[in-house]
Amino acid sequence: MPTQTVSGVFIVRTPDEASLPIIFDSPHSGLDYPLDFHPAASPAAILTSCDRFVDELWGAAPSNGATLIAALFPRAYIDPNRAASDLDPELLEEPWHGEIQGSDYTRRGMGLIRRLVLPGIPLYERKLTLAEVEGRLSGYYRPYRNRLTLAIEDAVARFGAVWHCNCHSMKSHGNAMNTDAGAARPDFVLSDRHGQTSDLRFTRWLADQLTRQGYSVKINEPYQGGDLVAGFGRPAQRRNSLQIEINRALYLDESTYEKSAGFDSVVRNLTALLRALGDFVRAELSTRAG
Repeated sequence: MPTQTVSGVFIVRTPDEASLPIIFDSPHSGLDYPLDFHPAASPAAILTSCDRFVDELWGAAPSNGATLIAALFPRAYIDPNRAASDLDPELLEEPWHGEIQGSDYTRRGMGLIRRLVLPGIPLYERKLTLAEVEGRLSGYYRPYRNRLTLAIEDAVARFGAVWHCNCHSMKSHGNAMNTDAGAARPDFVLSDRHGQTSDLRFTRWLADQLTRQGYSVKINEPYQGGDLVAGFGRPAQRRNSLQIEINRALYLDESTYEKSAGFDSVVRNLTALLRALGDFVRAELSTRAG
């Protein structure tokens, strides 16, 4: 399959042929530390913020007509699923020169650049310079988002529609930094910001497919969808953007963050789902064309 790599920033895998307007992106699966990333927190603690192996779980996407984009840098360095203004002033040496609109994520220590990596565990022992933040925005954040935007716009230009799946993993239980602290989570959470970013038919179709595979699924609980789906999803214009969270306990040992015995089974199920998604999108395109 054709592959484009920008070292340390992102990788893009596209279909050999018969492409469809389906885009999968994994903004939090990267673990390539940039040279200027000097966290105080341990690598083990930082690993808990990573959606490890999520890009591999959806690895069959290009074989089924979809484009797959994955970040290579860690989200702890800078999070491409946050707004550029979602910055925590407590992290900075000097006042920021641009707009700051801190979200609830920032207040919980998980904004554009993290203050906390786990409850009570700071990511840094120092303040960041403005040059450091600007370098992360220009060198990592914007290139990732620009490449994702290009893929989505190209799909719309060619097909008149797009189905974007923003892929993540979630801890099996919420921790003290989450809104559902202590709660057990389902196998999958699908988020469309309560119908604002995806056609409800697509959201329900995907939920039904996963349920038939034996998984428990919730919609918009506890996640409603992050900044990427909010920016891309406009279902009235046939721009569908849906966030998919998969429970790490299904495929990962949450104590070591290595693949568990369940990994291959999840990959098989998601590969079957990708085949079905290709058929769903073909039918959608054919119906609209007719």
